[in-house]
Amino acid sequence: MQDVPRSTALMLLDITPVTVPEFGGDDEFLKSLAGVSEFARKSGCGIVYTRVAFNPGFPEVSASNKVFTYVVRNYDFLEGSDSTRIHPSLTVEPGDKVITKRRVSAFHGTDLELSLRSAGITDLVLAGVSTSGVVLSTLRQAADMDFSITVLSDCCADHDEFVHQTLLSHVFPAHAEVISSAEWMNRSRSSRVETHEGTLLP
Repeated sequence: MQDVPRSTALMLLDITPVTVPEFGGDDEFLKSLAGVSEFARKSGCGIVYTRVAFNPGFPEVSASNKVFTYVVRNYDFLEGSDSTRIHPSLTVEPGDKVITKRRVSAFHGTDLELSLRSAGITDLVLAGVSTSGVVLSTLRQAADMDFSITVLSDCCADHDEFVHQTLLSHVFPAHAEVISSAEWMNRSRSSRVETHEGTLLP
């Protein structure tokens, strides 16, 4: 099996109080994410966080968008709310990139691709909530952009377990390597992760 990819960024997708546990994830899941992020940071990987938040009145949400019309009616996705901040179980440090987005994919309408390319990042490690939402959309778009992708199977969560397992087993492997966080960390212990010097901040 190949070594951990060079020029790697760990992407922690939509880990916020409003998404965990409403859309998947529990305390054990958050504990695993914290361990992975700490390990990635010590290994020299770039770290990217994403969050979904909308301005007062939700001007970014079209009435034709079924997903976001539903979520803003039923959950607190308002910009400035504690519920849309990065989950307190995770630590955002100087040099990390925080992406605020208005759609599902981490790339849509954001400067994420520019930041990754500028930092020399070619390999993405994905984890987040939900598997059928941000992880799926980001993975598909990243694959079209020719990034090399790894999905941490135990660091993704979804409210629908059947859909979660189907994506991990039958959909994601066409675009990415799907492995456990333990396997990813063990691999990197035997191979130095090389990343672009500097940060992912603009």
